[in-house]
Parts: sequence; C-alpha cells; structure tokens
Amino acid sequence: MPALPGHRPSLLLEMDLTELPAEVDADDPLARLRARGRPPLRSILRALHEAAADRHVVGLIAKVGGALPWATMQELRLGVRAFGASGKPTFAWAESFGEGTGDMAAYVLATGFDTIWLQPGGGLGLLGVGLETTFVRGALDRLGIEPQFEQRHEFKNAADRYLRTELTEAHRIALDRLAESVFTEAVAAIAAGRAIDAVRVRELADTGPRTAPEALQVGLVDALGYRDEVYAAMRSRAGADAELLFADRWRPGRRPHLPARRRGHVALVEVRGVIASGRTRRSPMGRQVGSDSIGASLRAATNDEHVRAVVLHIDSPGGSAVASDTIWREVCRVREAGKPVVVSMGEAAASGGYYIACPADVIVALPSTLTGSIGVFGGKMVVRGLLDRIGVTTGSVSQGSRSLMFSPRRGFSDDERERFAATIDTIYVDFVAKVARGRGRPVAEIEAVARGRVWTGNDALGIGLVDQLGGLRDAIRIARLRGGLSDDAPVLRALHVGPLARLGRAKNTEDPRAVIGAMLPDLSNLSDVAAALGMPASSALRMPSITVR
Repeated sequence: MPALPGHRPSLLLEMDLTELPAEVDADDPLARLRARGRPPLRSILRALHEAAADRHVVGLIAKVGGALPWATMQELRLGVRAFGASGKPTFAWAESFGEGTGDMAAYVLATGFDTIWLQPGGGLGLLGVGLETTFVRGALDRLGIEPQFEQRHEFKNAADRYLRTELTEAHRIALDRLAESVFTEAVAAIAAGRAIDAVRVRELADTGPRTAPEALQVGLVDALGYRDEVYAAMRSRAGADAELLFADRWRPGRRPHLPARRRGHVALVEVRGVIASGRTRRSPMGRQVGSDSIGASLRAATNDEHVRAVVLHIDSPGGSAVASDTIWREVCRVREAGKPVVVSMGEAAASGGYYIACPADVIVALPSTLTGSIGVFGGKMVVRGLLDRIGVTTGSVSQGSRSLMFSPRRGFSDDERERFAATIDTIYVDFVAKVARGRGRPVAEIEAVARGRVWTGNDALGIGLVDQLGGLRDAIRIARLRGGLSDDAPVLRALHVGPLARLGRAKNTEDPRAVIGAMLPDLSNLSDVAAALGMPASSALRMPSITVR
C-alpha cells in the first residue's frame, strides 16, 4: 500500500554483498564510471551505522556469499552489528557460501546478522584459512633472468618470490602465524554470532563443507529457503508495507547546521594503492598513489585553520622508499602544527604503508589488516641470459666506473653489491628508528618485531604497532574527540579539485592542480608497470604478495 502524501513510508534496507563494494576516488571520474552498478562502500557503512536511528527504517536484509577481502568484511560486519544493536531485524541470505572454494569470509559476515537463510540447494564451505605465495624463480631461470636483490631482513619475503622456489623457515613461520591469527578471529566471530562454542566451530570447519540441510542441522544457519521466502519472513517481522531501498541510497533527515568551515571539521586523506613518487595515477596494472598528491593534501590540511584533526586512511602494501619518506615528513608536519593525526588501516598498511602511519597520534587497524613489514628490499633483474638466448646484443660506453651499476644487462660487481647493500642497510636502520620514535619505544623493541615481518592487526595490537582495533568510523570518532569537535562534526576531503578546474594550468607548485591525481592512465612510464607487478625499484618498502583463502 503506497504511503499517504506527505508521509514518509517505512523502509526496509537491502544490500547485495556478493560483490565487493566500490572504493571510488571522488577526484577520478573515470574510476566512478567503471564502478557504476557497484554501491559505494562509504555510503553503505554510513547507512549501517546511522540508519537504525531513523524511525522510518524497520529492518535490514542482505544477500551474501561472494568472496570479500577479510578487512572489508570486518568493516561491514561492524556496521551490521551496530545496526542490529537497535533491535531492528537483520537478515542475511545466500544462494551458497563458498561453493567449495574454502572462502569463509562471507559466512563470517553473515554471522553478524541475527538470522541467516540458505537456499536449499546451496552449501556452506566453512573450511578454514589458507595462505598461498607464488614463486617465480623457476620461470625466471628458464627465461634467463637473474634476480640480484638485497633484503632486510629474513622476514622481508617480498623478495623471496623472485629469489627462491619455496618457503624459507622464516617465511613459513610468518605465514603460519598470519593464517592462525585470521582463523582465530574468524572462529571467535562465528562462535559469538551463532552462540556455538569455539572448539565446536573448529570441529565444524575440519569436517566441512556441508550441504544446506547439514548446515541447518548443526546450527550454522537458521532456515532454508529461496529469496521470496526470505523476504516474506522479513516482512512478517518488519511490516508488510515497508518499501525496499538499497542501503547506499538511504539519506538521513536534513538538520539545520552551521557551514562546516565555520565550526571546524576533520580532514580525510586517503592513501590507496602502491606508493610512488610524483602524482597519483593509474598505471596499466593498477592505481599508484603519488607522494606529490598525498603531500599536497596533507599540506592543505596543515594550512587550513578550520581543520581540527586529520584521518589518514591507508590501504597500501607499500612501494617506493623515497616516496614513503616524503609522505612521512608531511604527516609529521601536520602533528607539528598541533593537529592530531589518526590512521585508519584497511586491507593492508604494510611496509611503506606502515612507514607513513608510524608518526600518527593513534593507529586503528582491523583485525585482519596486514601491517608491519618493517623492512626493505631492492635490486634489479639481470636479463643478459634472456637477451643472449633471443640473439639481442648490446653496445655501451660509459664515463664513471659505476655509471652502469643498475643496468639490467649485467650483474653487480662485488664492490657495487657491497655499496648497494650499505644503502639498503641505511634505509632499514632509518625505518626502524622512525617507527621507534613514532611509537615512543626503544629501537631494540621495534627491531625485535621488525625485520620485514608482516603482522595482522590483531597481532600488531599485541606488540604495540597499532593502538586500537576498529574501522574507519572508529578512527573518525577518535579524531573528532582529539580535535575537540562535536560527535557530528563534518568529515571533508583535505583537497579536492573538480574536473573542470583540472583543465586550467597550475600557477605554481602550491596550486593543487599541479599535483592532484591524473585522470588518465600514464602509459609512458614502464616503471609503473614494474611496480604494479611487484618488481622492485632500486629500493622498495613493499609487503610480500599474499593470497588469503
């Protein structure tokens, strides 16, 4: 029955979480175009945390079952739990969980809802957590390519994928702990959500997968049914006349308030992608976040008298050591200006991503965030064997005994290798010292948890590399508190240049148009491709490539 004129209808919020929600850069219209049809993650989270207070919203229903990154799943689950705390019904339904692939993140998300439905012909692949690393050394040897790298230290396993053909003991120890940490967190979430003992959850994982009737029998789901039956059950609880509305389309009622700049606000700076020098850009293989662009955003926040605090949201495996150092300095300058900096970590904030986080006042991570990786590696791929094999020869002249030191057509000499190793040592020592200073800890304590080792957010909390577990909204809450702002103070991007303004020529290096991210991919720089593939520059702060299943 349609709502009466002037009367707001009851709303039943729905979500489709079988695909990853979009993380869209507001300054990149092409990225927004590519993400059409995928709801923005930020809008979904806002609805989950705020819509329950709207008396017109009567419930939440979501289709789940896709392969979601663990950290994104945890951020969404926090929102679902916040919505459910209102007492309004929350239903999750799935055609199937996992399809036998072993992915269990979607099911962990479902346990945040008060009721789980599963299609009768589906299944539940609650199998555990596995990590896989791909080694390419054998392929490089066949091609005639020799990797010549230095790594600091034994846990800096990003280089191992090129140098070795199997796991070292240190690599295996680190991966085993990562898997254990993620799985333990997942078991605890399932146990709490389903009121099942944690030991029993592990037993169920060890004896899966299960058909839908089997999952119902052991209490992993509440009911079996198809979409129409799920929605009918929800309407019987929330109200038959409730209108469906995608959660990301929900908007709070308008409230009069002063303009943001008159009452102060939190500045949001996002670091998403591989860290590189120059402007943020999209290479053929993915997004690279530029130190010039991030530095400009941080300077804008520093210089804006209305900015009371900064939230630095990091989702990056690291990248260039020099670019990371550039951003680190700008983070320090924000704090020197008397403005608190709160870091929110996403899927990863490791190596260079941790480098730029360490000077912050507060670091907030999700339980499965991959972080730490305090280490460095670098070197070059020597392709002389490949060139000889395909009949390509090289002629060269040089002035200076080391002018061709980084040429891929020849290996390092002994003295060149010694000099390069010394530079890698210097970068590592500086990295550890900066973390120690930022964390207020002795260098020896940081060295013990550094050495290139990757930690989950859960474990990083225990060893003092992060301060609190939580999502972006938790970081914003802390920033408002530390900045002396009200609970509803606005959160604005530190720097924004519209598409039309970009067309004009910058006046100077302080003009945002000079450093704002490029809208079109840069196809001219082959180093962009190498960075996206995980191949190091002369020195890189990069987390190892890890696939979590």
